[in-house]
Amino acid sequence: MAGVNKVILVGNLGKDPEVRHLEGGTAVANFTLATTEVFKDKSGVRQEQTEWHSIVVWRGLAEIAEKYLKKGMTIYLEGKLRTRSWDDKEGHKRNSTEIVGDTFTILSKKENPPSAGNADEGQSNSPKTVDDLPF
Repeated sequence: MAGVNKVILVGNLGKDPEVRHLEGGTAVANFTLATTEVFKDKSGVRQEQTEWHSIVVWRGLAEIAEKYLKKGMTIYLEGKLRTRSWDDKEGHKRNSTEIVGDTFTILSKKENPPSAGNADEGQSNSPKTVDDLPF
């Protein structure tokens, strides 16, 4: 039986993508994505729990990420989990689990600060959250 390795996230970029090119010219971009769960605890107090995800995208998708993604933007991302193992400088075994992105969609941009004549002046400049999505 075949397995399924599918991850779907909606979250905010924690930093601009860092892009590098490998020897053959292949582009790879790394960035972090924050997903926040909002819930009420037993006392009825609103709580937030943020999880940070390491994302890697390759080739053309990496070039698109470099060109269009910026810290604070909200994106929808689909990909798969991948765990890497290596030995550090001291010879200790290290593991890292990351999400290899297959596709992403920009849901909102980090808004510009309010300026004179801006219709949104006085409103929050924070990106949309999952609760604001129409689906």
